[in-house]
Amino acid sequence: MARQPNIVFIFADDLGYHDVGINGNDEVRTPNIDALAEEGLRFTRAYNMGSWSPAVCIPSRTMLNTGQYVWNARKLSEEEYRSVIKRQDFWSQKLKQAGYHTYFTGKWHVPGLDPNDLFDHVIHVRPGMPEQTEAGYDRPHKGKEDPWSPYDQAFGGFWEGGTHWSEVLAEDALNFIDHATEREDPFFMYLAFNAAHDPRQSPRNYVESYDPSELKIPVNYQQEYPYNEAIGSGRDLRDERLAPFPRTEYAVGVHRQEYYAIISHMDEQIGIILDKLEDSGKIENTIIVFTADHGLAVGQHGFMGKQNMYEHSLRVPFIIAGPGIPTGAENETPIYLQDAAPTAIRLAGGEVPDSYQFQSLLPLIRRDTTQLHTAIYGTYLDKQRSVIEWPYKLILYPGIDKVRLYDLEEDPYETEDLYDEEDSKPVIQHLMERLVELQDETGDQLDLTEYYAEWF
Repeated sequence: MARQPNIVFIFADDLGYHDVGINGNDEVRTPNIDALAEEGLRFTRAYNMGSWSPAVCIPSRTMLNTGQYVWNARKLSEEEYRSVIKRQDFWSQKLKQAGYHTYFTGKWHVPGLDPNDLFDHVIHVRPGMPEQTEAGYDRPHKGKEDPWSPYDQAFGGFWEGGTHWSEVLAEDALNFIDHATEREDPFFMYLAFNAAHDPRQSPRNYVESYDPSELKIPVNYQQEYPYNEAIGSGRDLRDERLAPFPRTEYAVGVHRQEYYAIISHMDEQIGIILDKLEDSGKIENTIIVFTADHGLAVGQHGFMGKQNMYEHSLRVPFIIAGPGIPTGAENETPIYLQDAAPTAIRLAGGEVPDSYQFQSLLPLIRRDTTQLHTAIYGTYLDKQRSVIEWPYKLILYPGIDKVRLYDLEEDPYETEDLYDEEDSKPVIQHLMERLVELQDETGDQLDLTEYYAEWF
C-alpha cells in the first residue's frame, strides 16, 4: 500500500494571480513560488466566489474549511457551525480521521470557530490583519512628506512583537517540521500568512529594492471607478481609504512598491520552509499546495481593495506540487481555490463529506476529466454579481441596474465593456440564465429578475 503523503498548505492573503512572477509579472520577484510552480502544476484560472462581508477573507476561509459554497457557508457561520462540528466535517477533522497529525499557525479569521478545537498543534493565531494606524491611510501625496513608513517598526502592524509576522510564521513552520519528523504518522500543516495584506510592511532592503518610479502603472488604471459608491466599494470603505482620491499614478506606484516588497519578503519565508522540508527528508512524500484567499486591486480599475468582481480581485495563484503531480504543467480549467480542501482529503485517502460542494481536483490532475465547474460564480454583498463562462464574464450591479460584459480572452485586463455591442445580446442572455442557475446552487436569495426583467 502506498504511503499517505504529507500535506503542506501555504496560504497567502490578498495575493492576485498576476502578482506572482511566473504568472507573467516581470516586476515582482517570487523565485521560490516560481520554483514550486515549475516543480508542480499551476491552475491558471482559480477563483474565490466572493463575499457576504467587506472582509472578503472571512467568507473565503469559511468556505475553505467547511466545503460549502458562499451563501450556504454564511448560514453555517450564523448557526455557529453546530452541524459541521457534529458531523466532524471540517477540513482538518477529515484529515485527522484519515490518520494525520495536524498543525496550524497564522491567519485564521473564521469567526466563531477556534482552531485549537480543530488542530493538534496551534500557535500564533493571528487576526484578520495586523493593526493599521491612521497614518497609513490617504497616502502618499506627491510633494508632501509621507507620514507612514513600511519598515519603521514604530508603526506596529506586522512588526508587533518585535519580529515580522511572516518570519514568525516561517519559524513556527520549521518547529512543526522538526516535531513531525519525529513521528511516524503523516502530517497536515496549514500555514497561513497575513501577507500581503495591508499594512504592507517589510524590511527596508525589500522596500528599497523596488523603485516606484520604474514600476508599470496597470493598464486598467483609473483615477476612480465610476460606480464605486453604488457597488459598496466607495470612498468610505476601509481598503479604499488607503490611497488618496482621485487616484494618482504616483500613489499607485508607491503602494505597488510596498505590495511587491511584502510579497518578496513572504516568498523568502516560503523558500525557508521548503528548504527545511527538503533537509528533513520529508519533501519526497509531501504534497504542497500554495494559493491565496483572494486577489487585490492596488490601483487597478480605480480600486485599492478586493471588494469587486474583476479578475485582479477574484483570481488567485494556485500551485500544487509533490508525488503524483505533473511537473512544470499548467491547467486552464476554471476552479475555485476552495477546491483545495476536498483535493487534500482525497490525496490523504479520506472520504470527502457528502455536504461538500467544492470538488476534488484529482480528476483534473489525473486527466480523467476536462471540467469540474461549468461556470464560475461571483458575489459581493447584495450589490454585485458575476458569472464567468469562458471566454466571457458578466458583471451585474443590481442596485443601479448596471451590466458589464468582458471577453477575457481578448481583453484579460477588462478594459473594454462589450455590453452595448449589438452581437453581445445573445451572450448576455445566456449568461444571465447561467447566473440564475448558479444562484440556486450557491444559496443566493437575491432576485435578479426584479432588477433585470428585460432579460428574463
